[in-house]
Amino acid sequence: MIRAAVLTAALSLAASTAALAAPTVVTSPEALPAAHDRPRVFLGGSIDMGKAVDWQSQMIAALADQDVVILNPRRPDWNPAWKPVAEEPEFRRQVEWELAALESADVIVLYLTPGSQAPISLLEMGLHARTGKLVVLCPEGFWRKGNVDITAQKYGVKQVGTLEELIAEVKGRLSR
Repeated sequence: MIRAAVLTAALSLAASTAALAAPTVVTSPEALPAAHDRPRVFLGGSIDMGKAVDWQSQMIAALADQDVVILNPRRPDWNPAWKPVAEEPEFRRQVEWELAALESADVIVLYLTPGSQAPISLLEMGLHARTGKLVVLCPEGFWRKGNVDITAQKYGVKQVGTLEELIAEVKGRLSR
């Protein structure tokens, strides 16, 4: 009887712990959480106006067991007709969201996919190269891989070689 009660309590505790260890995904332009009570991971990198592979969804799935806030700039309602000028309200809203999310992030992921250009991600890398927050995946085939490699080396930015290594590095940083 006592054994059954202990087992039930242990299973209940495990279930409640698992329920607590679930990410919150905040997608642009949703408001960032006011409380910074959990680590935040920004998913920067190739989007190319929605044309790049949706690697962000793979990262979100891989972090499903983490008690973390995931900041995803890839918006499902992006309209390519929005002009990339400061006077365009939705464009401004996107840029301001990304800048705020990057500043609040504890880990900044940059995945620069082959065949993409990701100029904004390069800008973000430059802005945050000295922060210690960056982890970069830049495989062969990214048009400015040399620039990324040299910059990462100069400023001590962690680089990995595969999406699996990227996921492992992010999880490692979250466990520290």
